[in-house]
Amino acid sequence: MPAPSGAAERAYEHTKTRILSGEIPGGRLLSEGEVAAELGISRTPVHEAFLRLDAEHLLAVSSRRGAAVVPMAPDEARDVLEMREAIELSTARRALAHGAPPVETLDAMRASLQDQREAAAAGDVEAFVEADGRFHTVLVVASRNQTAQQFHGLLRDRQQRLRRQLLHVGPQQVASSLGDHEAMLAAAEQGDVEEFCRLVGEHVRRHRGIL
Repeated sequence: MPAPSGAAERAYEHTKTRILSGEIPGGRLLSEGEVAAELGISRTPVHEAFLRLDAEHLLAVSSRRGAAVVPMAPDEARDVLEMREAIELSTARRALAHGAPPVETLDAMRASLQDQREAAAAGDVEAFVEADGRFHTVLVVASRNQTAQQFHGLLRDRQQRLRRQLLHVGPQQVASSLGDHEAMLAAAEQGDVEEFCRLVGEHVRRHRGIL
């Protein structure tokens, strides 16, 4: 398959970002002409971008209806949370197998947590979601489990889309997630793998309860 053109890549990233952020809600119809006009490009690269998003199940492209944003169904959300929990528990057990992780790992967790605090204080859910994602990625990377990292990467877009949906429920969800992360960092600093894994389980169960 030939590499996408620069215009097609722009259309793809632009549309995907708007879908994952929730700016374009599930079920909304998109037209190639609308996106082409927004970006100042022809419809051909937009069509190419839409086909890529269709393959990723973010758009449903139809010759009759155009393209509709695919909502995240409750079953898909549960599947994402289930796989996320499995990966994070497995990688945490490896990363914390010998006690607290290296200083650079803890520093990365602390930096992400500080970004979360600042985003929460500013009421910036989008910035919080990005920092939240970085926090959960740190121990996955620290585990040095390449297979887990690959699966985690494949889930990233859907995890971030789900985080946005969950955290936009209300400010209390941001506060709860921040509190969970504070406790997870404390457990990691102590090298307490059982406590860390217990907290991950509670964190995911709280999200399941919102679905």
